[in-house]
Amino acid sequence: MTLTQHLKIAARALLILFALITGRPSVAQDTPLELTYLGTAGWIITDGDFTVLVDPYISRVKLGTGPGISPDDTRQTVMRSDYFVSDTLLIDSLITKADFILVHHAHFDHLSDVPYIAKKTGAKVVGTETTCNILKGYGIPTEQLYPVRGGEDYQFEKFSVRVIPSIHSALNDKHYLDSRTYSEVPEAPLRVSEFIEGGSLMFLARFSKHKVLTMGSMNFVERELQGIAPDILLAGVNQSQLGLYNYNERLLRVTGNPKVIIPTHWDNFRLPYGFSQEASVNLKLLPFKEDVARLSPETEVIIPRHLGTIRIE
Repeated sequence: MTLTQHLKIAARALLILFALITGRPSVAQDTPLELTYLGTAGWIITDGDFTVLVDPYISRVKLGTGPGISPDDTRQTVMRSDYFVSDTLLIDSLITKADFILVHHAHFDHLSDVPYIAKKTGAKVVGTETTCNILKGYGIPTEQLYPVRGGEDYQFEKFSVRVIPSIHSALNDKHYLDSRTYSEVPEAPLRVSEFIEGGSLMFLARFSKHKVLTMGSMNFVERELQGIAPDILLAGVNQSQLGLYNYNERLLRVTGNPKVIIPTHWDNFRLPYGFSQEASVNLKLLPFKEDVARLSPETEVIIPRHLGTIRIE
């Protein structure tokens, strides 16, 4: 056994002894950070002691018709005018605990499964006023909700989170604009179309060994990211970014060329788990990875797979 291994064992023993003496739970400093991709912009992030969910959209309903729908998907079609119903069996098979849930904005592919997950786990939820009012409509108590607008930097018991003002992807060939909000609690359940954006955020989640910058769309406010230097960036990657000026270059530069970048919100979320995402990987992720290699050769781009776990020491 090497000296380094002996030191790690000794450090772990001291942490356990500290926990026994103080009654406080220990956090193994050599435990890797684990990031499990839920698809869309959804993640489970844990350091082994503390679990944060990001935009946990798991139901992946068969939304609408036309491009993006597979003829092999025999599930019932869901239209935007339909009430949203979570796939609770699937959620239960994937989510067993959560301490916090971070919600970038209130569209259905970010928020619609959060009411069930928040009730199931008791997790605290950080999101916009619109997000929190929707959750109140679903019966989530106020003490579980942290309404924010961007600019907050909160210290919690086992991690801290900086809330960063952001903007939504430039959809509809740069014609997207939605200023609607819920300033009052809406009547639930909501239809798919009633999950409105309600403003957009980014989050800098600080764990014991890593700083993770999360994105919920393919857009950002450059000045709001000045001085933020995450070692892990969950970067929004999709076709809408192509309508923005030097998106990849600006994002890399303003975030300080992070050590690790993991693309998020790139998949076809109208398909259930288990269906091929090869078309999205080839169209969106491989060109992004090649561009990052050119712009920031020291940055590692990790392509995630549905329900696959990435471990970072």
